[in-house]
Amino acid sequence: MEPLLQQGSPNPAPNRHRTIKLTVSIALGAWLLLVVALGMAGGFVGPPHAPPLAMGVAVAAPLLLFWSWTRLSRSFRDFVLSLDLRLIAGVQGWRWAGFGFLALYAHKVLPAIFAMPAGLGDMAIGATAPWVVLALLRRPGFATSKAFTRWNLLGMLDLAVAVSIGTLSAMFATGAPGEVSTAAMATLPLVLIPAFGVPMFFILHIAALTQSAEIRRRDRLSPPATPKPAAAWYATQH
Repeated sequence: MEPLLQQGSPNPAPNRHRTIKLTVSIALGAWLLLVVALGMAGGFVGPPHAPPLAMGVAVAAPLLLFWSWTRLSRSFRDFVLSLDLRLIAGVQGWRWAGFGFLALYAHKVLPAIFAMPAGLGDMAIGATAPWVVLALLRRPGFATSKAFTRWNLLGMLDLAVAVSIGTLSAMFATGAPGEVSTAAMATLPLVLIPAFGVPMFFILHIAALTQSAEIRRRDRLSPPATPKPAAAWYATQH
């Protein structure tokens, strides 16, 4: 697959592109290993009534790093713009695994107030991801549509709501014997979801919206007689 912004896109030089790709791969691997190590050590487990600060850092730090890197490094921003938009949207299909939250609620591992909105929201985004990818394949102009923007914003809203409810649930937990709380989300393997999966999916939504905005910007700057970037890309594929 080739990215929607391939035609005339400000892709970094090949060597620089490979360097950034390697750096991103190493960073992702280190991030995952760090979450696993902290999870094994109980680094995300906190006392009842206390805000889950460690989890908050795990969610916010990658987002802050991504935002800073895209603002401070033109090469990294160009790398983000060079990613295949269809692949970015397709990865969101993994969120169908939100069904697991409902199963954990049924087995009294997670409370309904958290599992239901988090699970159903993720399932909605995961179920619609293939249709979004199909729309991008058939109509590259879909990347600049309001529907594509709304889908990404709803995906981000779902993640934000899940994190907010999880935080409040942890703060209002009493720690009483037999209480069903979100404590399981702070231990392995479930901790991989909020500490790695949530910020990753959030970053992918941001990357998709960044590409969409860039395509619209180029469309506005393109002379009337010049094929628009998305249309030009489509023409080379058919």
